[in-house]
Amino acid sequence: MPTGSTGQLVGIVLTSLLVIGAGAAMSVYFGRRAKTSQDWLAANESLPLFVVVITQFAAASGGGVLIAHVGIGYRSGWSVFIYEGCVLVGFLLLMLIARWLREQRFTTVPDVVTRLFGQNRLLTAIAAVAALVVPFGWIATQFVAFARLFGQLTGIPLPVLVAVIAVASLAFVLPGGLTSVAWADFVFGLFKITMALVVAIYGIQLAGGWTHVTQVVPQRLWGFEGVTAVGWQQIWLWAAAIIPGTLTNQLYYQRVFATKRISDARRGLGLSGLTMLISGVYAGCIGLAVHAMNPNLASQEDAAGWLLTQLPSWMLIVFAAFLVSTIVATSGAALQSVTANLTRDVYQNIAGKAASERRTVALSRLLTIAVSIVAAVLAVVFPQALPWLVATYAYSAAALAAPIFLGYVLHRRRHLTPATAIASMVAGIVGCGVAQVLDTTVPYAVYGIATSVAVMLLMAAATSSKRADAPAPAVHHEIARER
Repeated sequence: MPTGSTGQLVGIVLTSLLVIGAGAAMSVYFGRRAKTSQDWLAANESLPLFVVVITQFAAASGGGVLIAHVGIGYRSGWSVFIYEGCVLVGFLLLMLIARWLREQRFTTVPDVVTRLFGQNRLLTAIAAVAALVVPFGWIATQFVAFARLFGQLTGIPLPVLVAVIAVASLAFVLPGGLTSVAWADFVFGLFKITMALVVAIYGIQLAGGWTHVTQVVPQRLWGFEGVTAVGWQQIWLWAAAIIPGTLTNQLYYQRVFATKRISDARRGLGLSGLTMLISGVYAGCIGLAVHAMNPNLASQEDAAGWLLTQLPSWMLIVFAAFLVSTIVATSGAALQSVTANLTRDVYQNIAGKAASERRTVALSRLLTIAVSIVAAVLAVVFPQALPWLVATYAYSAAALAAPIFLGYVLHRRRHLTPATAIASMVAGIVGCGVAQVLDTTVPYAVYGIATSVAVMLLMAAATSSKRADAPAPAVHHEIARER
């Protein structure tokens, strides 16, 4: 049921449409820079450092921050910074190979794997599936997060709201692919950072101020000890799931691939990771504020929705704009990432189809629409099953972590074969599945990654040959001139 008056609901709808329209207009404007298929798929190495940093933040801070992370703040206080810190650690580890990633001019994660192990259709297929399942899960999750939050605000049926956010996401992607998504996300990212801090401060004031919050909320949540209030077992589980998931998330790789300068690749990741701490400020403050006002919610993930019922009309309308910008930025980025996999890896590399620049862009747009429709249907039909999409992080990391990072280390000393990567990825997926079925205490992703590493080391020793000298990276002439 809607939470406010007719005037309030009209204001929410108009503000939301205004934000979506502004995003679409920005996408069209910036999309004019996309002249080739490379512009559409990878922004053609055109993104300045400040855009890379903010667009990484905008892509990473979606519906999960609005609902799940606020729930962590509600139940476990400042422990939400541990969650965001795991993402930061993942970004810092990605910095180790960021320069090499940018030098090689990759477009998707399977490009990385095939460069390390050699061209093979089966290898490309497995890597493509492992790379696209996470962003596809993000698309459906963002659709549901939008529909549930705005369903509480407006009373509009879930299917209608899913359709709205699907069309909004298409408006971000279709004009120019990653070029339009990145620049629109940059503008929305600045708005999200500003609004996150404003809403956090307002939430504390709504709860009676920080002094009142500290009086009614247990100190174990808001004090220094609140950082570990969630418990060390849960912290270990987060670290084991989030860090590998971040290390293999194609959305983050694509922005490294798209940096304007090679030197920006590492700095962009480090600064992007630091911006994620802003999400912790927002989620922690809102969670503690809601806890101070209503400590007896049935579920911690009800905290964000309950807050909406307490906001005055003017703030609710502003908050609606914040919700829309947060969700559509992430869903658009994920949608473009999945399309890049399908166009580059499935159509061009696996199927072996060659196409003109114009046809490639047209195909990418058609695939974007098709993926959006599939995700929207799944979001409507199986909204209660979306938590299972968390498993995509585990299986993606189990399949890709060892081939990317261990492969990067080994390829400097040995000639690696496609069979090594295929065996490692399959072993990771099987190890992950067995551990999940056995319901192990340690996250099943850890077993999958460990199995993948062990098999890769064995296969590398058995099938690959030593290099006489460490290979020089394949750097294009224009990159050399940039230095």
